[in-house]
Amino acid sequence: MEKRKPTEETVSASLKKLDLSSTASNPNSSRSISTLQSSRFRREKGRPPSLVSLCVGVLGRHLEDVIGELREISVGFPAHIKLAIVAIARRRKLLNDDLILSLVDSSWEILDISGSDVTDTCLAEVSKICSRIRAVDISRCFQITPAGVSELVQHCKLLNTLRWGGCPRSNYTARRSLGTLKPELIDLEGDSWEELDAAEIAHGAESLRWLLWPMIDKDSQETLATECPRIIVNPKPSPLGFRGLDVPIEAHADTALDDSVVKDISPTTWAVGGFAPRSISPCISGTPGIELSMAERFRLAFLDRDTRLAPKRAKNARQRQRRAEREMLMSSTNAKAIALASKATKSFHG
Repeated sequence: MEKRKPTEETVSASLKKLDLSSTASNPNSSRSISTLQSSRFRREKGRPPSLVSLCVGVLGRHLEDVIGELREISVGFPAHIKLAIVAIARRRKLLNDDLILSLVDSSWEILDISGSDVTDTCLAEVSKICSRIRAVDISRCFQITPAGVSELVQHCKLLNTLRWGGCPRSNYTARRSLGTLKPELIDLEGDSWEELDAAEIAHGAESLRWLLWPMIDKDSQETLATECPRIIVNPKPSPLGFRGLDVPIEAHADTALDDSVVKDISPTTWAVGGFAPRSISPCISGTPGIELSMAERFRLAFLDRDTRLAPKRAKNARQRQRRAEREMLMSSTNAKAIALASKATKSFHG
């Protein structure tokens, strides 16, 4: 009987079986395939940061010192770098109207101003410039009112995901803004819907599909379910999708909206000034589980307020130190004479 020559496939299969059998018989002789894959994943995950990320991190650590000149500094920055600076400023509790307006870019598609001091005026201006925005987080913004939400919905026609609520003040704004999301009739003179022209129907947030509202009340939930059935409130991502649809990453409650913007930047950048990332408690996130006691809630609220005011306290301390040095300088007769002579010389040469 004639023997067949082994093909290339049979040889490779035999070598693979031999390698696996030798690994099973002697685990210390070589690493398994899964071990090699996991070590390769660790090497990729632990790759050194890029030069751009390092530069943005340095800028973020000294952000409070360059806020006044940020508009001139960031003129040539790409849109994603500007958005990364906004994300760092938000984490460092430095985000306000002046900072975001000095960095705003028309190509932005996400905007996370949660927990910041941004006002309605700034939100309206950013909404006009960034008309391509599709995801916004305005949760825990004390100075955002229904007027700002209305401007956002009016100018951002592609808005797909909205996050709001998260604290009593923001919950009040959310309840007052429900009318902005639902469609309404502009002209009620017609006797029936068929007689109305399409232009006479205001669609509200017509592109909005995902709404994240952690502490939504029962009445608001029923209103949204009845009058805005297209909007899915607090979606729960699953491998099989949600109602046949895949929940976008922007609608994941356990992920900050701007996490993808700063994924390559070291967290130590926003740890400057005593800020540490907070984990969301189960009672706030809406996840069923342990209920916090009243004392623990007060403690967490105090820590949150203390962390939020830390940069302001540091700034006030620096101002008091400079004021004390200036007063000490002017209290000396010789120093006062030198300062007046210098001022007179400048005015004479001018």
